[in-house]
Amino acid sequence: MNYYVLTLFPEMIEQGMNTSITGRAIENGQISLKAVNIRDYADNKHMKVDDYPYGGGAGMVMQAEPVYQACQAVTSEMEKKPRVIYMTPQAKVFTQELAKELAEEENLIFLCGHYEGIDERVLEEVVTDYLSIGDYVLTGGELPAMVVMDAISRLVPGVLNNEISAETESFSDNLLEHPHYSRPPVWHEKAVPEVLMSGHHKNIETWRREQSILRTLKRRPELLEKAPLTKKEEDFIKKHLQSE
Repeated sequence: MNYYVLTLFPEMIEQGMNTSITGRAIENGQISLKAVNIRDYADNKHMKVDDYPYGGGAGMVMQAEPVYQACQAVTSEMEKKPRVIYMTPQAKVFTQELAKELAEEENLIFLCGHYEGIDERVLEEVVTDYLSIGDYVLTGGELPAMVVMDAISRLVPGVLNNEISAETESFSDNLLEHPHYSRPPVWHEKAVPEVLMSGHHKNIETWRREQSILRTLKRRPELLEKAPLTKKEEDFIKKHLQSE
């Protein structure tokens, strides 16, 4: 997986991505990252890339030409036209399902806006996907881009030490992940569930599946509509709801 991020703050992207799991993946060559400074493509000596909006209004707007040239510089050497993702709260919300889809791509370009946004004309020309990480506004697209890249990177083969982890964690089956416990067996008078210390793998898996269903029912019940539940699990939910 090759990431290209068009940004006014490349150091922010580099510092964020070159740590922890993604940093190790970059070092090991499982993913690559190139943060491209849009200011490098400004056509003035002050490296200015924004101007006042036509029609008036507060704030400034990023100009089309520097963004276009930065994008062209990245895509000119690619054989296949890549997906160019613009991070904006005006788009559909990013999901685990979409992370799986994007993880199949060879190259991904992320465009990070600032100020009041980017000239609409260049967005129409270069952007293929509009994505949001939630219904709120941030100061720029860098943090959302890193959120999306982190989620995608976990699905790239070899990035996670435990390959099973990405298959069993939250949203992998439209269910939230089950609770986790570690040593000591009793902490603040709260004991680890006995089944987890039983050594009975089938019982443990059954317990984890049931806890995953219950957690989803409590916290994100709408997900259960798409979850692949057995008849026995559906009855388990009904019985639980009746007992409340």
